[in-house]
Formats: sequence, structure tokens, C-alpha cells
Amino acid sequence: MAVVTVALLQMVPCGCDQEANLRKGERFCRQASDMGADIALFPEMWNIGYTLPKLGDLAARPAWQSQAIVTDGPFVAHFQHLAQELQMAIALTFLQQWPHAPRNAVSLLDRHGALRLTYAKVHTCDFDNEIAVTPGDGFHVCLLDTAAGEVKVGAMICFDREFPESARILMLQGAELILTPNACELEQNRLSQFRTRAMENMLGVAMANYATPRENGHSVAYDGIAFDEHEGLREMCLVEAGPDEGVYLARFDLDRLRAYRSAEAWGNAYRKPRCYGMLTSEAVEPPFVRTDARR
Repeated sequence: MAVVTVALLQMVPCGCDQEANLRKGERFCRQASDMGADIALFPEMWNIGYTLPKLGDLAARPAWQSQAIVTDGPFVAHFQHLAQELQMAIALTFLQQWPHAPRNAVSLLDRHGALRLTYAKVHTCDFDNEIAVTPGDGFHVCLLDTAAGEVKVGAMICFDREFPESARILMLQGAELILTPNACELEQNRLSQFRTRAMENMLGVAMANYATPRENGHSVAYDGIAFDEHEGLREMCLVEAGPDEGVYLARFDLDRLRAYRSAEAWGNAYRKPRCYGMLTSEAVEPPFVRTDARR
């Protein structure tokens, strides 16, 4: 049985102290490895604990932007060495240096320490202080080597999961598992949205959130298998954390997921793309017009 275990690292950050966040992140990664994880997933923008300048505070932006790091710098390299040492993939999140304004990014490091993909948040919260970051320009999938075999992995970040297009395009690129760093309150509606992303695309989803009091925890994972072999309704939730810090494991049965995907009706089996042209239109009509939105 091919089972990939994702560790949801639900933590409280050490503010903007990047060295302290590095050490705490390493400690939680080591705990995840000891628990048998194949992949460790950080909450959103871990290197600075998802701190952002206040909306409209232009004077604070230069100091905040100076905290952005490069993917080939010492912070990411530290976790590349750790991934190689632990033989465990790590989905590391950080504020990424970028021309004009930094990006909200996640880098997936494989168990050999190699960088497999870097994804920047596409659906930035432009109505709030994420107007200070540069949105990403696309969604990406990579083939990740794990002890259980290869798995096709994609990523989306926080607000991305509230748009069905994010998970859908990852599914169309072949994703079997989507990793989702998060930094907001996870309540019933958002959890239901996330569950739906798994069900409608027949793929696994895993989300790591900040623990209380930074956020409310409830890191969660769903395996995307809505019905059993006899068409009986089954529980897709693999794990849902409470509010407190901890490492929470989600075990994805890839063999069962792949068999389910080859037989059931959702995903890309019966879609009618010829009717979806309006989905790529950039026109916005009332009541959805927002002056701060970036297309």
C-alpha cells in the first residue's frame, strides 16, 4: 500500500525573528520526521510569522520588504540540508524577494534536499494588507519522490483555496495532492470550501494553519475519496487539529485514491470546457466591482 504521510506543522510564530522561526521550524520538522512523516507543511509566510505592514502604511513598507529572502539564500538552504538529513520533504513558506514588491511563497524541498517547485500566492488579499505583495503568475505541479513512491504535488496558499479555479487547474495539471499553507481563521465555511476542493477534483488536500492565539488552528486534511467501493458515503477527513500547537499527521492512501480517480465521475471526466469561455474573461460587473482588485 502506497501511503504518503503529510505532517501539518501547527505553530505559533516568533514574530519577525527569522532566526527564532528557523529554529522552531526545525524542531517541529524533526518531530514530524520522528512521527514518520514524508512531507512537512508549514503555515503561510513562516519566516516572518505572516506579519505585514498595516493597510495604507506606506512608510512601513521598506522595512517590511527588507525582511524578504531569496530562494537560494541561507534560510531556505538550512531546510534543504534538514530535508536531506531527515529524508523528508519540506514545504517551506516565506516572504520571497521580488522586483518592486516581495511575493508570498512556498518552496517544496524533496527528501534529497532539492528544490522541486516554488509557488507564489496568486489570489493575494488585495482588499487588505497583502496589497503590499506581488501576486504570483500561475499554478505549478511537480513530481515528488517519497518513500511511498512518486506523487504529483501542487500548492495553493490561503485565499487561493477559496477560488475553485485554483484547485481545478492543479488537478488539470495532474496533481494528486495539494499542499496549502494558511494564515487565517478556519471556521465551518472555509473548512467546507476546502473539503469541496478535494471532493470535486478527486485529490488529497492538506492545510497547515497557525495555532492559537495567532490564528485558531484547525489545520486539516481531506483525502478526496467521497464514496467507498460500494458507493457508500465515507468520511474524507483524515485529520482536523484543535486550536493548540502540535504536529498533526494526515495519511493519504495513494493506491486507493488512484483507483477511485480512475472510476468516478468528477475531476476531468465529464467537464464541458467549450462552455466555460466566460471563466477567462477579465470583465467585472456589479455587484463585484472593487477598485483595489488587481487582475
